[in-house]
Amino acid sequence: MSESIIELFRLMPEFFAKHLLLSMTALALGLSIGLPLAIVASQWRALGRPVLALTGMMQTVPTLALLALMVPLLGSVGYWPTLLALAVCAMLPVLKQTINGLTGVSPILLEAAEGVGMTPWQTLRKVQFPLAMPSMIAGIRTSAVGVVGMATLATPVGQTTLGNYIFTGLQTQNRSAVLLGCVAAAVMALIIDGVIRLIERGAIRRNGRLQLAGVSTFILLLMVGLSPLATSANLQPKVPGRQTLVVGAKTATEQHVLARLLSDRIEEAGYTPVTRVGMNSRMLFESLVDGSIDAYVDYSGTIWTDIMKRQDLPGSRKMLIDMKRWLNNNHGIKVAGRLGFENTYALAMPSNRAGELGVRSMSDLRSLASTLKLGGDVEFFARPEWTRARDVYGLNFGNVVGLASSDMYDAVKDGRVDVLAALSSDGRIPAFDLTVLRDDRNAFPPSDALLLMSAKASEQPEVVTTFQSVLMTIDDDLMRRSNMLVDVKQQSPSDAAKFLATNLMIDSVQASGSTVAAIGSAESIAPVESPVVPVEQILPAETPADVVVPLKVDEVPTIPVKAS
Repeated sequence: MSESIIELFRLMPEFFAKHLLLSMTALALGLSIGLPLAIVASQWRALGRPVLALTGMMQTVPTLALLALMVPLLGSVGYWPTLLALAVCAMLPVLKQTINGLTGVSPILLEAAEGVGMTPWQTLRKVQFPLAMPSMIAGIRTSAVGVVGMATLATPVGQTTLGNYIFTGLQTQNRSAVLLGCVAAAVMALIIDGVIRLIERGAIRRNGRLQLAGVSTFILLLMVGLSPLATSANLQPKVPGRQTLVVGAKTATEQHVLARLLSDRIEEAGYTPVTRVGMNSRMLFESLVDGSIDAYVDYSGTIWTDIMKRQDLPGSRKMLIDMKRWLNNNHGIKVAGRLGFENTYALAMPSNRAGELGVRSMSDLRSLASTLKLGGDVEFFARPEWTRARDVYGLNFGNVVGLASSDMYDAVKDGRVDVLAALSSDGRIPAFDLTVLRDDRNAFPPSDALLLMSAKASEQPEVVTTFQSVLMTIDDDLMRRSNMLVDVKQQSPSDAAKFLATNLMIDSVQASGSTVAAIGSAESIAPVESPVVPVEQILPAETPADVVVPLKVDEVPTIPVKAS
């Protein structure tokens, strides 16, 4: 068994336990709200119809959209917005099925109950409830299975679940991770559904043993499934002053690798690392502002256009200085510095196809765009960078296709699209023999990789020093090689992070006389004893951002993987 598979199974107890806790808490919350509301609505028919109509409308809202809406509503990411969204999802089937069950009891039986002198409460408890029980249990079973499945979607809002396997596996093309996450979630759902079914059979047959067996099985599932959380809390070494630091990451392969690199550095420095991966740019930024995460890597072009909403492009130097000042003054976010590489958007084509058409720059595409199909990740086409590039070059493509970020390079390789909105540091550009078209009108902004820190984290010199150890140690070629290990060589982000760590350009940083790559000497967040590099040395020169260093696939070493 390879080390990557072993690593997947090593994470299973934690992922399974957190998924189970979230699902069962959401189910319990949904039942505690849904059942009483259904009873009230069933007794007042004027209320029942609007509630059913609202329930039907709510069920059409995509779960992922509901999760995303809860984040700004609660002002945080992670457990609480996910719990609230899943509780709403759990409530809806129970509410609908319970109302239908209680109102579906024959009027003749209700009249008979009234005729023998039963009160409304007695009629509800002794007549309606028993007859509506199959419908109610069906709603509970639907909710239970649905919540377990929908909890896998919690990863993009920063909550650890079995969905971490799925989202990470899709991005890094690790089919084993995707399969493991799907199978584990399905097994959990089947077990919970079976337990509820067992309790239902016991209740219908008035068999106390079956009911006891169902309840006991459920309790055993909770005890075993949640034990890793209790064990980790009790057995974790109690180190005086040990602090947890949360590192965020977007969906791209590069982000997974960098998050692992930062987490390893955090652990080496004596802190407890926690990673939240698969989040979008805006959600990560808001999480950094409210302190939900302590650090993450973002790009100057993204911050400039998407966060700051700036349309002008004054050049790399002024962009970075203005950006640092704006982030600090408006949000208390500190820019620790540049990592040393750039990852900008670029349009790319298969080299043979570009040669046939005589396309070398983005300007060359203008007369051909109507006959070509453009592909890219869905987020790109909603970003201002694309709007600017489209308008600057007058690009009117015959077809624009939104693709999953994990599939878009295969799409251009297989000929499903002609032109790809790529990222300049992606290892698949040289691996798939793609030509990056020159951005001759500088439509895409410079996009230096920056390490951002929350206000709280930046106030701690030891934390700052830990993060600064990776500044200006990664160039474009090294990052591209690391990405290629995952995307082409099919190794894990942890393996790629190890390769990255062993090849950091520490010597070149030390030779410059500093361990800091701050942006602007006047406001650097370096410890007092650390000299600060002058701004002229650390800010990039005004050079085009679309040059890709040629790299052959066989130049990337494969990290040896031991067999068990």
